[in-house]
Parts: sequence; C-alpha cells; structure tokens
Amino acid sequence: MPEQRYLAALMADLEAALPLVWGRTVYSIFLGGGTPSLFSPEAIERLLADIRARLRLGPACEITLEANPGTFETDRFRAYRSAGVTRLSVGVQSFNDDFLKTLGRVHDRAQALAAVEEAAQAFTTFNLDIMYALPGQTLADLKQDMVTALALAPPHLSIYQLTIEPNTYFAKFAPLTPDQDSAYDMLDLITDMTGQAGLNRYEVSAYARAGQRCAHNLNYWQFGDYLGLGAGAHSKLSFPQRVVRQVRFREPALYMEKALAGHCLAQDEEVSRIDLPFEFMLNALRLKDGFALQLFFERTGLALSAIENNLAEAQRQGLIERDLVRVKPTVRGFDFLNDLQSLFLPPHR
Repeated sequence: MPEQRYLAALMADLEAALPLVWGRTVYSIFLGGGTPSLFSPEAIERLLADIRARLRLGPACEITLEANPGTFETDRFRAYRSAGVTRLSVGVQSFNDDFLKTLGRVHDRAQALAAVEEAAQAFTTFNLDIMYALPGQTLADLKQDMVTALALAPPHLSIYQLTIEPNTYFAKFAPLTPDQDSAYDMLDLITDMTGQAGLNRYEVSAYARAGQRCAHNLNYWQFGDYLGLGAGAHSKLSFPQRVVRQVRFREPALYMEKALAGHCLAQDEEVSRIDLPFEFMLNALRLKDGFALQLFFERTGLALSAIENNLAEAQRQGLIERDLVRVKPTVRGFDFLNDLQSLFLPPHR
C-alpha cells in the first residue's frame, strides 16, 4: 500500500482546504471509511501531528479510528492509542461465524472477541458495530449476538440493519433477508436488551452509556460542519448566506494523483435554500431528543416560518411533539422516520 504517498495526498488536500476552515477549532477527527487500521501506527501518528500543525484542536478532541477485528490489526491497537487515537470503533458485525462468512468478513468469532477485549484494555472508550436482519438470521440468532456483545460491556454500540447497496455482490445475487416485520421485531429486541444493559438509544442506530455518545456523529446529526479529506470523502461547510457540499474523487489512485496536483474535488456545490430544511431534518430527526428550534435557524440561516406548515402537519400525524423551544420525534415518528422526514421535502421533489 502506498502509505507515504497517500499521507502526502491527504496533506495536500488539507492545505488546499485551509482557506475554507481557517480559524475554526476541530472538536473531533474520524479516521474511517474503508479500513484505516491497515495504516501503520507510525503513519497515523504522523497524520495527526500534521493535522495539529495546521489546525487548532480542542483540548478534548475526540479522535476515532475504525478498525476490523483481524489479528494483524488487533496487534496494533495499543500503538494506535499511543499515536493519539482516543476512541476505537470495531467493525464486528456479528459474533456468528456463519453470518460473518455470508457477509464476506475476513475475521471469525474468536478474532472478534479477542479484538473487543483488546480494545477495552487499550482504550478508555470504544464502539462496536453490529448488523442485524442478516440473510437467514432469526430472532434467536440476533439475541445470541446481543448477549455476546453486551457481555463485553461496550460503552457505545452502533447497530445497523443490513441494506443491499447498488453495484455490490448482494445486489447482483440478492440473498433472502428477514421481512420488514421481522426486522422491526429485531430492532425492538435490540432496544430492550441495550436499555436493560444501561445503554440508551440516543439516535436511530446508536446506543450509549451516559457520557459516551459519539461527538463526531452528533455533529453530523445536528447539521454541523465537517471537512472530509481522502478518497471519496464528503464535506459540508457553512459560510454566511450559503452552505457548501464537496465530494473528493473516489478511486484512491485517482484521488492521490488529483490531490497532489491540487485538484481533488469531484463535486463542489452550494446547497440551495429550498433544500436546506429537508437536509437539516434528514439529520436532526434521527436524534431521539430532536433539536432546539434555535439550532435550525443557526445551521440553515432560515426563519422558523420556513418549516411551520411542515411541523404542523407532522404534529397532526402524531410524528413529532414540540413546544416553543424544541421539536422531537414521537415513538411513532421514530418508527416511521422516513415518512416524517419526507414531510420536509421541497415542493419540486
């Protein structure tokens, strides 16, 4: 892997983006998308040092690294901690060997268990990624996965329903997955078991102990700004009177070539004002506690009158509850989140 060339491309990417973020404080760094733990701890340490040299990091900056449970990566966990990483996110997906094989994962149950135990010893906080509604999975199978996961006492769990993405093996050879009613039953079981274990659901896919919520993801869901560096990375940046979204070139070799030449943006577009309410709600309504009305104004620059009719309709359908300060999804709104979010689509959609 061209580790040094990729790091050089990342720094060239950051240098080009500095005028857009100059003077801002960085509160979280998330090394993810793909398998960043294939990079050596020395490379991660150099990357973080290079970022610190160019940007102001907050005193409690959360630095998360995504890692897979393979033995090769697990051996490096402590070195990543020494390099400055403060939080590990371990992509377990399942503790069942049959399901791991179906998903095409390279690790097995034993490696997953060893990785989580090592993460717990090396880091003061960590996250487990678990998937459900897998091909052939029953409620009993999921319960066993959850029993195993919760016995490891993770401070944070991210739990996702398997979705079939276009242009993937599963899209071409579609497996038989649990029907939607079964998937709802699975989600209810997950929420019950995590609650009993002291992890509260604070976002559609996230469960955490008190004080262990993921700061980086909370920023996404509150429609905060983020600068994405690297192949396929996305950015969302706000300026007076406008919000901009950017996408970097996706293919790594092309990204490196373009970034080192100073032109790594595949897309650079302003979000139209008419789309802002939906973009905001697509994120903020994923939070169980919803959002403060003031935040809508701060993040979009729009008056509350821009969404008053939509809020009234959502309330009429029993999908939100609100007062003069806050809006939050009801239990029904959380269960039918797509329906709730779609109420904020602009008229031309």
